[in-house]
Amino acid sequence: MTEKKATVKKTATTKKVATAKTATTKKTTAKKAEVVVDVNAENVGFRAGDVYQALAAAEKPLSVVEIAKAASISNEEVYLGIGWLLKEGKIKAEENLLTLA
Repeated sequence: MTEKKATVKKTATTKKVATAKTATTKKTTAKKAEVVVDVNAENVGFRAGDVYQALAAAEKPLSVVEIAKAASISNEEVYLGIGWLLKEGKIKAEENLLTLA
């Protein structure tokens, strides 16, 4: 009889530990909002214009995050615009900051 009680106590303790681990895991894994960007020539061209205008208005080198905030677009859209403008030679990158060429 004493052996069964010991087994029952272990099972109850194991369930509590498993529940605690599951609760902790659920709290730490938050879903990230997916950013869907329509990649076509027109949209990328508009994002390039947004990036160019943000850099022109700032009149100083900006980071990707600063450009996104100034232009009110996502970081992914900033990267699309940067690619377009770098290819055309309109901007240059120095020390993780972008400026007009």
